[in-house]
Amino acid sequence: MSRGIFTALLAIGLAQFLKIPIKQLKTKKWNWKTFFESGGMPSSHSAGVASLATYIGLRLGGRTLDFALSVIFGLIVMYDAQGIRRYAGETSMKVNELEAKVEKLAGESSGSFHEQKKRQLKEQLGHQPEEVVAGASLGVIVGSISYMLGKMKGKN
Repeated sequence: MSRGIFTALLAIGLAQFLKIPIKQLKTKKWNWKTFFESGGMPSSHSAGVASLATYIGLRLGGRTLDFALSVIFGLIVMYDAQGIRRYAGETSMKVNELEAKVEKLAGESSGSFHEQKKRQLKEQLGHQPEEVVAGASLGVIVGSISYMLGKMKGKN
């Protein structure tokens, strides 16, 4: 596997793992399933693309087409993560709220059907800007370390 791919996958995995203790600080509960959830702090999408762009920039130089492509695609991914996907998550929250209100208006005042429903729309899809910045920062660190380790081993 190429070092660039390994670097990006490592950054994604590390960001997903870090979500577990960060969420625990907020909720006071350990939830290992958080590793497989989208959204949250830090953004693993941002960590992955930033680590790859950093690694490519350090290895090949900032004036290469490879670096330019990785930066542009990375910016698109980060914009999507904090923009479009976040708005989709906010829309899901409104739809779920609306469904509960309709149920109550229809005479099911307890709201139990809505809470027992197995398939509510997923509300945590995207990221707040600070989650994207944190993920990108983590990615720059991972990409830099990967480059330095590869250089020390003579594999860059």
